[in-house]
Amino acid sequence: MQNEDQCRLAVQQEKILNKGIWSAAGAYVIWGLFPAYWKWLQHVPALQSICHRIVWSCLILVGIFLFVRRSRAFHLKLLTLTVVFTYVAAALLIGINWLVYVWAVNTGFIVEASLGYFINPLLSILLGVIFLRERMRSWQWFPIGLTAAGVLYLTFAYGRPPWIALTLAISFGLYGLVKKTAPLGSIYGLLLETGILLVPALSYLFYVDHIGQGAFLHTGAGSDMLMVGAGLITTVPLLMFATALQRIPLFLVGILQYITPTLQFLLGVLIYHEPFSYAKLIGFGFVWVALIVFGIESFLAHRRQIAEAA
Repeated sequence: MQNEDQCRLAVQQEKILNKGIWSAAGAYVIWGLFPAYWKWLQHVPALQSICHRIVWSCLILVGIFLFVRRSRAFHLKLLTLTVVFTYVAAALLIGINWLVYVWAVNTGFIVEASLGYFINPLLSILLGVIFLRERMRSWQWFPIGLTAAGVLYLTFAYGRPPWIALTLAISFGLYGLVKKTAPLGSIYGLLLETGILLVPALSYLFYVDHIGQGAFLHTGAGSDMLMVGAGLITTVPLLMFATALQRIPLFLVGILQYITPTLQFLLGVLIYHEPFSYAKLIGFGFVWVALIVFGIESFLAHRRQIAEAA
């Protein structure tokens, strides 16, 4: 009887794990295919696209917020200025990240943008060490050093730092750092962030429409649907990702996250035919080797933790 219960529990846990893996993979695939979506809106200025993303995301999140009916707990947490200032910082960082990313996609820099998200996990570890006093395992310094070497090589090869990649990596890394200490859950946090950005976003959209440069309702029904849909493609993968975090270990989340920059890179090179020179191959090669070392080290460390706990 006890063996049957254990088998039933193991099967149930495996189902939960599989659902989590599929949810995480689905979220990362959607994020990886983002360049194709923003290319369809290439005729819309990046700032207008981001403002629509903010407005429609906020409206969708308000609907979710009202549906789950947890407004009392949410309002109580919003009573402190510290919480508000935390999310103002998060809103500014994610706003910068979204704007630079869409601009990069629509001006032919998908490959460099993907580099930013290859770098980001390693940068996040470094930020945790600097600001949160987290400890790094000795072998984790090696991939960080390789990544720094790759960035330096690309700086010399380009004649300039890869500023798009660095801006995306730094802004998203700092965003993650702020969110790590933030008190609200992912959905409520994003609702507050988009709510903070809502007034300036709406103000800008009304302004460009007033001076005759607005894209919404002036560039066809297809464009309007895509601008509204920007809110949906923001919230859906976030919900999938939040679900995955509850079901699978963080090391697995960390490994799966490379689906996103890999798809972005492949789209840039194979679909949109962005140039990928020998110099870029060497610079990216440093980062890719760093990520392989990081993934292997994380997997082995996780196995050691399981063995010690057994």
